[in-house]
Amino acid sequence: MDKYVTGAVIKTLRENKKMTQEELASKIYVSGKAVSKWETGQGFPDISLLEPLARALGISVIELLSGEHISNVNRSSNMAKSSFYVCPVCGNAVRSTGSALVSCCGITLPPLEAEEADGEHAISIESVEDEYFVHIDHPMTKEHYISFIACVSDSEVQFVKLYPEGAAEARFKKNRVKYIYAYCNRHGLFRIKN
Repeated sequence: MDKYVTGAVIKTLRENKKMTQEELASKIYVSGKAVSKWETGQGFPDISLLEPLARALGISVIELLSGEHISNVNRSSNMAKSSFYVCPVCGNAVRSTGSALVSCCGITLPPLEAEEADGEHAISIESVEDEYFVHIDHPMTKEHYISFIACVSDSEVQFVKLYPEGAAEARFKKNRVKYIYAYCNRHGLFRIKN
Protein backbone atom coordinates (compact mmCIF):
# COMPACT_ATOMS: atom_id res chain seq x y z
CA MET A 1 0.00 0.00 0.00
CA ASP A 2 1.60 3.28 -1.14
CA LYS A 3 -0.46 5.65 0.97
CA TYR A 4 -1.35 4.90 4.56
CA VAL A 5 -1.75 7.07 7.61
CA THR A 6 1.63 8.04 9.06
CA GLY A 7 2.70 8.68 12.62
CA ALA A 8 3.66 12.27 11.81
CA VAL A 9 0.11 12.95 10.59
CA ILE A 10 -1.44 11.40 13.71
CA LYS A 11 0.89 13.37 15.98
CA THR A 12 0.26 16.69 14.23
CA LEU A 13 -3.51 16.25 14.23
CA ARG A 14 -3.51 15.10 17.88
CA GLU A 15 -1.41 18.08 18.94
CA ASN A 16 -3.65 20.47 16.98
CA LYS A 17 -6.56 19.11 19.03
CA LYS A 18 -4.48 19.66 22.20
CA MET A 19 -4.84 16.00 23.19
CA THR A 20 -2.30 13.82 24.90
CA GLN A 21 -1.52 10.35 23.57
CA GLU A 22 -3.49 8.90 26.49
CA GLU A 23 -6.55 11.06 25.73
CA LEU A 24 -6.54 10.00 22.09
CA ALA A 25 -6.04 6.36 23.09
CA SER A 26 -9.02 6.43 25.44
CA LYS A 27 -11.28 7.83 22.70
CA ILE A 28 -10.52 4.91 20.36
CA TYR A 29 -10.11 2.20 23.03
CA VAL A 30 -6.42 1.44 22.57
CA SER A 31 -3.47 1.90 24.89
CA GLY A 32 -1.35 5.02 25.05
CA LYS A 33 1.58 2.80 24.06
CA ALA A 34 -0.19 1.96 20.78
CA VAL A 35 -0.57 5.65 19.93
CA SER A 36 3.08 6.24 20.87
CA LYS A 37 4.18 3.42 18.55
CA TRP A 38 2.15 4.85 15.66
CA GLU A 39 3.59 8.33 16.17
CA THR A 40 7.18 7.06 16.30
CA GLY A 41 6.78 4.89 13.20
CA GLN A 42 7.09 1.59 15.09
CA GLY A 43 3.65 0.45 13.96
CA PHE A 44 0.46 1.42 12.16
CA PRO A 45 -3.14 1.55 13.34
CA ASP A 46 -5.24 -1.42 12.30
CA ILE A 47 -7.60 -0.64 9.42
CA SER A 48 -10.58 -1.18 11.76
CA LEU A 49 -9.35 1.81 13.79
CA LEU A 50 -9.21 4.32 10.92
CA GLU A 51 -12.80 5.51 11.23
CA PRO A 52 -12.74 5.96 15.03
CA LEU A 53 -9.27 7.55 14.79
CA ALA A 54 -10.42 10.02 12.13
CA ARG A 55 -13.54 10.87 14.16
CA ALA A 56 -11.45 11.44 17.32
CA LEU A 57 -9.11 13.73 15.36
CA GLY A 58 -12.05 15.62 13.80
CA ILE A 59 -11.35 14.78 10.16
CA SER A 60 -12.55 12.34 7.49
CA VAL A 61 -10.87 8.99 6.82
CA ILE A 62 -9.82 10.29 3.39
CA GLU A 63 -8.14 13.31 5.00
CA LEU A 64 -6.45 11.02 7.53
CA LEU A 65 -5.09 8.78 4.77
CA SER A 66 -3.94 11.68 2.60
CA GLY A 67 -2.42 13.62 5.48
CA GLU A 68 -4.27 16.76 4.37
CA HIS A 69 -6.84 18.52 6.51
CA ILE A 70 -9.25 20.43 4.29
CA SER A 71 -10.66 23.62 5.76
CA ASN A 72 -13.44 25.19 3.77
CA VAL A 73 -12.87 28.95 3.63
CA ASN A 74 -15.99 29.49 1.51
CA ARG A 75 -18.31 29.32 4.53
CA SER A 76 -20.95 31.48 2.85
CA SER A 77 -21.12 28.93 -0.01
CA ASN A 78 -20.71 31.53 -2.73
CA MET A 79 -21.38 29.40 -5.81
CA ALA A 80 -19.06 31.57 -7.93
CA LYS A 81 -16.20 30.00 -5.95
CA SER A 82 -17.21 26.46 -6.92
CA SER A 83 -14.59 23.89 -7.82
CA PHE A 84 -14.95 21.09 -10.35
CA TYR A 85 -13.37 17.62 -10.23
CA VAL A 86 -13.37 14.93 -12.95
CA CYS A 87 -12.32 11.30 -12.43
CA PRO A 88 -9.84 10.22 -15.15
CA VAL A 89 -10.97 6.60 -14.78
CA CYS A 90 -14.78 6.77 -15.04
CA GLY A 91 -15.38 10.40 -16.08
CA ASN A 92 -17.50 11.17 -13.02
CA ALA A 93 -17.87 14.96 -12.61
CA VAL A 94 -18.17 16.43 -9.11
CA ARG A 95 -18.65 20.02 -7.95
CA SER A 96 -17.97 21.53 -4.53
CA THR A 97 -18.77 24.97 -3.16
CA GLY A 98 -15.43 25.21 -1.38
CA SER A 99 -12.32 23.26 -0.49
CA ALA A 100 -12.94 19.52 -0.45
CA LEU A 101 -11.10 16.26 -0.58
CA VAL A 102 -12.78 14.34 -3.41
CA SER A 103 -12.06 10.71 -4.22
CA CYS A 104 -13.37 8.49 -7.03
CA CYS A 105 -12.24 5.05 -8.29
CA GLY A 106 -9.61 4.95 -5.53
CA ILE A 107 -7.98 8.22 -6.67
CA THR A 108 -7.90 11.54 -4.83
CA LEU A 109 -9.00 14.11 -7.40
CA PRO A 110 -7.38 17.54 -7.60
CA PRO A 111 -9.66 20.52 -8.31
CA LEU A 112 -9.56 21.45 -11.99
CA GLU A 113 -7.91 24.76 -12.84
CA ALA A 114 -9.86 26.62 -15.50
CA GLU A 115 -8.02 28.20 -18.40
CA GLU A 116 -9.39 31.03 -20.48
CA ALA A 117 -11.26 29.58 -23.45
CA ASP A 118 -9.03 29.43 -26.54
CA GLY A 119 -9.79 29.13 -30.26
CA GLU A 120 -10.29 25.36 -30.20
CA HIS A 121 -12.50 25.65 -27.11
CA ALA A 122 -14.21 28.98 -27.84
CA ILE A 123 -17.46 29.28 -25.91
CA SER A 124 -20.23 31.18 -27.72
CA ILE A 125 -23.12 32.72 -25.79
CA GLU A 126 -26.32 33.89 -27.41
CA SER A 127 -29.04 35.67 -25.45
CA VAL A 128 -32.49 34.19 -26.22
CA GLU A 129 -35.28 35.80 -24.18
CA ASP A 130 -34.69 34.78 -20.53
CA GLU A 131 -31.99 32.19 -21.36
CA TYR A 132 -28.44 31.92 -22.57
CA PHE A 133 -27.80 29.50 -25.43
CA VAL A 134 -24.22 28.26 -25.03
CA HIS A 135 -22.49 26.54 -27.94
CA ILE A 136 -18.96 25.22 -28.45
CA ASP A 137 -17.75 24.33 -31.94
CA HIS A 138 -15.85 21.24 -30.82
CA PRO A 139 -15.58 17.59 -31.93
CA MET A 140 -18.00 15.31 -30.11
CA THR A 141 -16.47 11.93 -30.92
CA LYS A 142 -16.15 9.06 -28.45
CA GLU A 143 -12.45 9.85 -28.08
CA HIS A 144 -12.61 13.67 -27.87
CA TYR A 145 -15.62 15.60 -26.62
CA ILE A 146 -17.00 18.26 -24.28
CA SER A 147 -18.14 16.39 -21.17
CA PHE A 148 -20.12 19.17 -19.48
CA ILE A 149 -21.03 22.83 -19.62
CA ALA A 150 -21.77 24.73 -16.42
CA CYS A 151 -23.19 28.18 -15.84
CA VAL A 152 -22.18 29.69 -12.49
CA SER A 153 -23.63 32.65 -10.59
CA ASP A 154 -23.13 33.67 -6.97
CA SER A 155 -26.29 31.78 -5.97
CA GLU A 156 -26.40 28.68 -8.17
CA VAL A 157 -24.61 26.35 -10.56
CA GLN A 158 -26.51 25.12 -13.60
CA PHE A 159 -24.86 21.98 -14.92
CA VAL A 160 -25.49 20.12 -18.18
CA LYS A 161 -23.83 16.74 -18.80
CA LEU A 162 -22.99 16.14 -22.47
CA TYR A 163 -22.29 12.90 -24.31
CA PRO A 164 -20.18 11.91 -27.33
CA GLU A 165 -21.92 12.19 -30.70
CA GLY A 166 -24.33 14.77 -29.26
CA ALA A 167 -24.17 18.54 -29.63
CA ALA A 168 -21.83 20.67 -27.50
CA GLU A 169 -24.57 23.08 -26.47
CA ALA A 170 -26.84 23.89 -23.55
CA ARG A 171 -29.43 26.42 -22.40
CA PHE A 172 -29.24 28.20 -19.06
CA LYS A 173 -31.55 30.59 -17.23
CA LYS A 174 -30.25 34.14 -16.96
CA ASN A 175 -29.65 34.67 -13.27
CA ARG A 176 -26.66 36.89 -12.38
CA VAL A 177 -24.36 34.61 -14.39
CA LYS A 178 -20.67 35.22 -13.69
CA TYR A 179 -18.89 32.38 -15.55
CA ILE A 180 -19.51 29.73 -18.17
CA TYR A 181 -17.35 26.59 -17.92
CA ALA A 182 -16.79 23.80 -20.43
CA TYR A 183 -14.82 20.62 -19.79
CA CYS A 184 -12.98 18.90 -22.66
CA ASN A 185 -12.07 15.28 -21.87
CA ARG A 186 -8.61 15.77 -23.43
CA HIS A 187 -7.68 19.37 -22.68
CA GLY A 188 -9.36 20.16 -19.38
CA LEU A 189 -11.55 22.94 -18.04
CA PHE A 190 -12.14 26.22 -19.87
CA ARG A 191 -13.98 29.31 -18.69
CA ILE A 192 -15.26 32.65 -19.90
CA LYS A 193 -16.53 35.52 -17.82
CA ASN A 194 -20.00 36.70 -18.69
